[in-house]
Order: sequence, then structure tokens, then C-alpha cells
Amino acid sequence: MTANSQSPHPNLAQPQLVQPSLFIPHGGGPCFFMDDPAGVWTGMGDFLRHLLESLPARPKAILLVSAHWETDGFAFTGHASPGLIFDYYGFPPHTYELRYPAPGAPDVAARAAGLLQAAGFKATVAPEHGLDHGAFIPVMGAAPDADIPGGEMSLDRSLDPAMHQAAGRALASLRAEGVLIIGSGFMTHGLPYLNWSAGYDQAAPKWSAEFDAWAADALRTGDLDTLLRYRDTAPALRYAHPTVDHLLPMFVTLGAATQSDAPVNTEIDGFWLGLSKRSFAVA
Repeated sequence: MTANSQSPHPNLAQPQLVQPSLFIPHGGGPCFFMDDPAGVWTGMGDFLRHLLESLPARPKAILLVSAHWETDGFAFTGHASPGLIFDYYGFPPHTYELRYPAPGAPDVAARAAGLLQAAGFKATVAPEHGLDHGAFIPVMGAAPDADIPGGEMSLDRSLDPAMHQAAGRALASLRAEGVLIIGSGFMTHGLPYLNWSAGYDQAAPKWSAEFDAWAADALRTGDLDTLLRYRDTAPALRYAHPTVDHLLPMFVTLGAATQSDAPVNTEIDGFWLGLSKRSFAVA
């Protein structure tokens, strides 16, 4: 590059301290912005509020892989000022009036799509797509001043774990460019099988506890193969994940890690309404 030339992605041009990649539960709808008398989300809310200070440097941008957006191939939000998609139902009226005017990250979207295309994936930029609650709810908790550019990545409709892990690997270089990659899903998500009348303090159902213990053991030992073969190895899968969309962001997170098969320490554990809140960060 000559002295007079410019990077096509100026916000990513300078080397940065390497960001980790994370997998987090994005909560029950807009849970972090509602009363929480039982303190169910206190730990996760505190983790998000202190996330930026725990990082090696302030992120240049945040890229969230949301369980709530599936496309043919992968897609990235590309609007300079993305709107919010209130894709949750039955919550208090004020939660549909939330605003988050953070700038988008079209340069990150173009860079990420290019990395995936170079790795052989179909990847596009969706210039008008907004941020669903799997993206804007956690980032509002982590960066309430709305001063860090952000964007969202979709899942491929195949929901193939190895494909998503490989996509994460292709995106790993973004971490050295100052981009914080967050997989946003849930370690268990068997909504049809919950006892909704039992309240927040109910014990985790057996299927949720068993799946969570299986995942915790595989993460603790760095057994990526067991995780990738979850359809054969995971207990109670049909109950823990009737659909696996909320599990797939985890594989992008692991793929973006420096060592996908390195042991992982949990940041948050426990259960909400019986669902596992297990989350982790990888270097």
C-alpha cells in the first residue's frame, strides 16, 4: 500500500489488541430493562454492564451473531443507523419504546462478508435489516451510551454446526482488528416444555440440567468434537433445543477462538425459568 492509498475499511485499518469472542444468553425478551424482583438476571446484567472494562481494549465495533435471524448463506446488517426489531411478545409497553441510536458498522459488515466469501461461503450485506432483540438487548446492557458501532450476523438456514464453526474461524481475524464477536443465543431453549406457572424460582427440569451439564463438561475439557456432534452426543436434545437456532451462535464463537478446542471457563451459569444461562468467553 502506498503512502497516498487508503484502506477500504478505514475504521479497521490500525492494528488493535485482540478481542475475545463470547457466547451469552440474550435473556427473556427485554429482561434487562424490566423489574426483576427475584434477581434472576442480576448476574448476567452485571456481567454485561462491566463487560467493556473487562476487555483488553475498547472495541472498535461489536458484531453479534443472533439466533433470531436465518438467511440463505450468511448476512450482515449494513445500515449506518440500524433500526430495532421488537420481535418479542407480551411484555410491558415501555419495552416496545426502547431506543438505541448506536451507529451501525457497514465497514465491518463489508469486511466480514468479504472474509466469508474468501473462505467459500455465501455471504451478503443486508443494508436495510435492523437489529433484533438477540442483538440490541445485550448490547444495550453492555454499551448503554450507544457510542460503539455495532451490527448483526445471521445464521445459515442449514443450522449446520460445523459450517458455523468454520464461519467463525473465517471471521477470527476481525478480533485483531478491534471487533468484539458475540454469539447470542441460549444454552437450553426448550420453551414448550417449561412449567410457566411455577415461577422464576423453579428448579431446572431434568432435560435442561442434563444438557447444561453435558455442555459444561465438553467446554471445560475443550471437547469440540462432542459439541459439534451434539445430535448424537447431547442428552435430552429434543427438549433442550426443539429447534437448534439458539445453540448455533455458540459454534461461531468457538470457531472465532484462537484455539477452538481449548478448555473454556464459564462466565455465567444457573437457570432462568429452567433454561440454562451458561455463557463463556474465549481468547
